[in-house]
Amino acid sequence: MSTDYSRALGARLRAIRNQQGLSLQGVEDKSHGRWKAVVVGSYERGDRAVTVQRLSELAVFYGVPVSELLPDPRPSSAVTSTNKIVLNLESLGSLPADEAGPLARYASTIQAQRHDYNGKVLSIRAEDLKSLAIIYDMSPDELTSRLIEWGVLSPGMDGIVSNGDDDLEEDVDESAWGDRRRSPR
Repeated sequence: MSTDYSRALGARLRAIRNQQGLSLQGVEDKSHGRWKAVVVGSYERGDRAVTVQRLSELAVFYGVPVSELLPDPRPSSAVTSTNKIVLNLESLGSLPADEAGPLARYASTIQAQRHDYNGKVLSIRAEDLKSLAIIYDMSPDELTSRLIEWGVLSPGMDGIVSNGDDDLEEDVDESAWGDRRRSPR
């Protein structure tokens, strides 16, 4: 197994474990010692090769399809976006429900899944924005422009969906928002 692939597989394993709110010790405890923390950790770091059988068993333990544990086989793009898709939840809350209702429900669902109720900002993936564009029956670029007009996205986010699909969940400087709210169309 190549080192890059081992690391990518390990990153997927770590992501699934983290999504389930488990520490390495938590995995060992939940599995009653079947999965040792040190072994799972070495899989996640790419230090230890995992057999197909063990990977399948780990998928069953996590309750996910094996395919969810495997990294994307496509080579990653050399150009990735450093832009963040960060929704201003305070601006979103001030918009009329008939316009922003679908986005508000979507954001609320993501907050519940992450157990993240800070109520000020929420980072989303480019794929989330594409899904929202379908809900709003517009292109991702049109939706991005609309969200900027509403003050829900920071100006300069135009074209972000076509620039990259980074999964973003990091803290954001709220002072960068200022007062950019405009009335919805």
